[in-house]
Amino acid sequence: MRYAIVTETYPPEINGVALTVQGLEQGLRGRGHEVTLVRPRQTTESADTPGAEHEFLVRGAPLPRYPGLRFGLPSTRKLIAHWRISRPDAIYVATEGPLGWSALRAARRLGIPASTGFHTRFDEYMRDYGAAFLAQTALRWMRRFHNGADATLAPTRELQQFLQSNGFNDVALLPRAVDTTQFDPARRDNALRAQWGVGDDGLVAIYVGRIAAEKNLDLAVRSFRTLQKQRPDARFVWVGDGPTRAKLQQENPDFIFCGIQRDETLARHFASGDFFIFPSHSETFGNVTLEAMASGVPPIAFDYGAAREHMRDEVHGAAIADGDDEGFIRAVVRIATQPVLHAAMSRACREAMLGLRPEQVAADFDALLQALADARASAESSQADPQPDREIA
Repeated sequence: MRYAIVTETYPPEINGVALTVQGLEQGLRGRGHEVTLVRPRQTTESADTPGAEHEFLVRGAPLPRYPGLRFGLPSTRKLIAHWRISRPDAIYVATEGPLGWSALRAARRLGIPASTGFHTRFDEYMRDYGAAFLAQTALRWMRRFHNGADATLAPTRELQQFLQSNGFNDVALLPRAVDTTQFDPARRDNALRAQWGVGDDGLVAIYVGRIAAEKNLDLAVRSFRTLQKQRPDARFVWVGDGPTRAKLQQENPDFIFCGIQRDETLARHFASGDFFIFPSHSETFGNVTLEAMASGVPPIAFDYGAAREHMRDEVHGAAIADGDDEGFIRAVVRIATQPVLHAAMSRACREAMLGLRPEQVAADFDALLQALADARASAESSQADPQPDREIA
């Protein structure tokens, strides 16, 4: 089969969407399919930079407030011309920006079946950035976008049900997994912990992700400061970058900021933490929750997305009722200060992740795209060869 994946973010950019899309692309290639990646040129690529053999690059522009990230400019005509020459059997559109809209328009024009991925809760972002009155507008905009495709893929049953109840059509479940060979407790690095000023019996809280307003990081700070009253030796390690990093670093000079980490280095940072503080309210899924669990690092998170799908409260960490900030803080202190409980959670986290296989996600994704292609081919065949009218007795 020949597929096309359209995305406005892709590694080396670091965010959940970029890494998820890369995993899906590699999974399809591993199954023997031809995959073209459509994306905007990144900040390090000039207008003359050719894409890799399997890439089709379009113009992009900087994303406001997110240095290093870009969105794709409208490219409907270019995509139509490209897909007329090299027609995919089905496409997957990962992002709702101008490039994503262009891809859906081009696919409709050419009769190519299209699926979309629901990766970002922009309606929740409106609340995080002080524009809660726009939440419903954002939801309507996303519904219009995704209903322009033949299917919308959601990573959890909870999100699937939410979308269906809000008028999104043809919502299919595509679960996620984690690479347990990369994220592994065996990657714990005492030398790295020593760089953080942590001894053998030290305690490390870790956060991994974008450092931005939508991540609700004030609660992470409050939780850690409460813990410090019992464990003054505790350290808080931050992995990632974002628009609020400078302010957070200025206000908390004792925090350890490691910047963006990738691949095995990221895995070492994860495994070298003791517990994972993740107070976001706006995750569509939260891949980092699975990465923490695979690393044997119990998460404290709110009970939705990956936490609801894969965590058992008080077994793998803490899955706190959304909005219960005081319960979140208490869970951080409890898990961090009870070594026996923490050790049991660490083992349970690792064991729970061993059953997740990225290969199965790729197989499921492949099956969904093939089903769309088969349905379109069957419909076109029926239109081209209508059944003769039956005789009237």
